[in-house]
Amino acid sequence: MLFNLSLRYKLPIWGSLLIVVTALVLTASLMAQAWDNLRRDTLKSAEDLGRTMARPLFTALLHDDVWRAYETVSLPFADSKESELAKSLLVLDASGLVYVSSDPETHPILTDLNGLGSDYQELKQRLAVGRDSTPVVLDRSDIPHIFIALPIANDSIRLGTLIVAYDKDLLWQRFAILIERAVWITLLVLAVLLPINWYWGGRMVAPLRLVTRRLSRIGSGDLDNLEPGLYPYRDEIGQLYAAYDQMAVELREKVALKQEVIKTERMAAVGRLTASIAHEINNPLGGMLNAISTLKRYGQPDPQTQKTIALLERGLSQIRETVGALLVEAKVKTRPLTGQDIEDVRVLVAPTANKAKAAVEWQIDLPTSLPLPSTLIRQVLINLTFNAIQAAGTGGKVAIKLGVVSGRFNLCVENDGKLLSDEQRDSLFEPFSRFSEHGHGLGLWICYQIVTQLDGEIRAETRDGLTRFLVSLPLECEIATN
Repeated sequence: MLFNLSLRYKLPIWGSLLIVVTALVLTASLMAQAWDNLRRDTLKSAEDLGRTMARPLFTALLHDDVWRAYETVSLPFADSKESELAKSLLVLDASGLVYVSSDPETHPILTDLNGLGSDYQELKQRLAVGRDSTPVVLDRSDIPHIFIALPIANDSIRLGTLIVAYDKDLLWQRFAILIERAVWITLLVLAVLLPINWYWGGRMVAPLRLVTRRLSRIGSGDLDNLEPGLYPYRDEIGQLYAAYDQMAVELREKVALKQEVIKTERMAAVGRLTASIAHEINNPLGGMLNAISTLKRYGQPDPQTQKTIALLERGLSQIRETVGALLVEAKVKTRPLTGQDIEDVRVLVAPTANKAKAAVEWQIDLPTSLPLPSTLIRQVLINLTFNAIQAAGTGGKVAIKLGVVSGRFNLCVENDGKLLSDEQRDSLFEPFSRFSEHGHGLGLWICYQIVTQLDGEIRAETRDGLTRFLVSLPLECEIATN
């Protein structure tokens, strides 16, 4: 379960464990060192005490002056600091009997060590083995004292032995004080390091969590880049951020290209279908119109028949115009686009705008003539303007902007009517779409066909509460004149 946790918990937990283990190991090591130093200090203190007392005790033993020896061994206990660890001092004569002691009641004079208890029995055995000038230390875990035996000698003449007994409980009390201090210092260090560990652990994992959430939402189409400056560093996490942003850009391009390919294929299929249908309709349609024309010219129908023939002719003409709209061809015989063409469009759309009470604003910045097919450009401009007036509704606003930038003709038609939804934009240029609220949608499809055949671009966008149709055409179009 620990390995399956989120990194936001796993890293701080492992960091905390490492900090705690390190603190415990260091504390244990320091405690062991402190205990060893305390024992060495105790032995050194005993040796110093022995050297200090060796000369007066040697003189007392030499002159058999018991009182002077007693005063000497009692002197350290007169100062509480000197007797802080040492429990008792006793002097053995050359035969191993107690000559004098700082605690006569516990260690009577002329008592053999064997009579003082099992602790002293082993000490006697150790003293019997080591008769040189080296101090003898007896420190066993099953006895409550530490014994240090120092020879009382001068010029290789040994008159006795000074035994210093230390109480282990006092040593442990002093050691406990050191342990308590070490524990408090360790807890203080942990109190500082653990929150820092959790803070930095969370801060390090936060960028990874953000990238993980973004990656998990890629399937749903969320391909937004990460916020700039969120992680400005160039380490592995910064490189991961850069790689994610690059991947998001490439995926967006791929999705856009895929959608464009699908849209193009769909539009091409619709175009092929409508062209096939139009050609099939044109053949009998032409025959019927020719028959009506012949009937009108050479026949002598009665008034009722003439009225019926006229009605048929108008209907068939309307069908021919509709079919013609389905057979858009870019390379037609036409003249270059001029300012008069734009003015004609303004005159044509004015009645519709006045009827809808829509305010139409024109911003025209064009040269006298442009190498563009005037008939097709007029048709695109008329269709887009009529659609904009219809979308703006009563009292709406429509703006048409025309200009030339960097060798391209740019056309922008915008309105403040109801905004387009994402689904509407996806199928905006498809004929007979279910999103065509007014009419059959052939007008925008014809615009798309014309712009595409002129190697241009047409798109729609909604921004700042406005719907815009943007057209961009290169000025290198081939113009076939009459």
